[in-house]
Amino acid sequence: MALLVILAILVVVAIMVIGVYNRLVALRQNCRQGVADIDAQLRQRHDLVPNLVNTVKGYATHERETLDAVISARNAAAANPSSENEAGLRLSLDKLLALGEAYPDLKASANFQSLQGELADLEDKLAAARRALNAAVARFNAAIESFPAVLFAGMLGFRHEDFSRLNASEKGVVDQVPNVQF
Repeated sequence: MALLVILAILVVVAIMVIGVYNRLVALRQNCRQGVADIDAQLRQRHDLVPNLVNTVKGYATHERETLDAVISARNAAAANPSSENEAGLRLSLDKLLALGEAYPDLKASANFQSLQGELADLEDKLAAARRALNAAVARFNAAIESFPAVLFAGMLGFRHEDFSRLNASEKGVVDQVPNVQF
C-alpha cells in the first residue's frame, strides 16, 4: 500500500513537472517570436532607407551631409542593432524627412510621400512588436517565478528573458549593409 501511495505521488509530481515544462516552453516561444517580429520590422526599415535616400538625393543634391549621416546611421544600426544605434538612425531619418519641408518639389513627390508613409507605418509596427515582446517576456518571467514553476524552472533550464533586446543569433539579416552610391 505504501508503495502504491509513493508511486501515485511520483506520478502526480511527474505530471505537474510536464505541465510546467510545456507551459514554460510555450511562453519562451512567444518571447522568441517577439524577437523575430522586431527583427523583421528592423529589416524592413533598413531596406527602406536606401530608397528614401535615393529619392531625396535627386531633389536635394547639396544636402550630401544629411544623406551621408543617414547612410552611416543605417549601416551602424544594421551592423549592430542596439537601441543606441537604432535611435541614431531614427534621428537621422527625421532630419532626412525634414528636408521635405525645405524642398517643396520633394515634398510633392509621390515617391517621397509613399516612402514617408511606409516609414511611419514601419515605426508603428516596430513599436507594436516591441510592446508585444515586452508583454511576452513579462508573462514568461512571471511564470518562472510562480509556484509551482519556481520549484522546477531552474532545474529545467529556464532563465529570465530580457526585454526588447536582440542577441547575436537573433539578428537575422539586419546586419546586411545595402549598397548605396552617390
